Amino acid sequence: MIFLRRLVQLLALLVHSGWWGVAPNPTDEGALRAGHGEHGEPGHQEPHKDSYSTFASEFLESRYLSDDGFTGYPFPTAPPVDPFAKIKVIDCGVTKGCIRYGKPGCDAETCDYFLSYRRIGTDVEYEMSADTDGWVAVGFSSDKKMGGDDVMGCVHDDNGRVRIHHFYNVGQWAKEIKRNPARDEEGVFENNRVTCRFKRPLYVPREETLVDLHLSWYYLFAWGPAIQGSITRHDIDSPPVSDHMISIYKYEDLFMPSAVYQTFNSPLCLLLIVALTFYLLMGTP
Repeated sequence: MIFLRRLVQLLALLVHSGWWGVAPNPTDEGALRAGHGEHGEPGHQEPHKDSYSTFASEFLESRYLSDDGFTGYPFPTAPPVDPFAKIKVIDCGVTKGCIRYGKPGCDAETCDYFLSYRRIGTDVEYEMSADTDGWVAVGFSSDKKMGGDDVMGCVHDDNGRVRIHHFYNVGQWAKEIKRNPARDEEGVFENNRVTCRFKRPLYVPREETLVDLHLSWYYLFAWGPAIQGSITRHDIDSPPVSDHMISIYKYEDLFMPSAVYQTFNSPLCLLLIVALTFYLLMGTP
């Protein structure tokens, strides 16, 4: 603080002495001559109450300095980052397609897994969310099996960030690919869920690790834990797969019951429930 005050005093001294580059004011020179008369005799001169040095010192101290440091005009800061906009399920089947996996009636914040897609110009925007603290991904497959699939994944790293990665399934193992088509990436980890949003080009040159999204594909859904920002094996042994090929041009709202609800919805299970109910109502002889 002492250093800053001395710096202000030095700046004021430089201004007062003319070293600061302030050009002499003709009116000041005339006033100086008038003060000494025509023959250099002392004359009457009003005192200059606000000199450059006094003004500089008072201005800097009043505007920028206090006992605690700089005040008045704070240093500029970076603009705040917009918070992650929640996924709107009300648009499912209308302006975007959605696939939900989990409990009947679940949404992007309660499903075990959630995916949405929509076309925006020459891009496709994807939104993904899963009940995990690690990663969530979608794969584009020509069949219903893992292997030879283009995969986009959102990974929660140890620094709390969610990043979008590009993978290629080699058998049951996902290999990260340096060529990442994702853009406009954003993600968040909240309430033990990984949620993300990104765009990817609709048309791309065909190659082994990157598919054209204007074609229809089976969608593979997976999620699981991550270690130091690297994905590990998915949470369930048999990740869900869409029962038909998904077209980016058709906005569907699909629901896929999780394993526990699939069990209760199976014909055999329903038959057993009906038989047990009938037995309890009729009673035993």
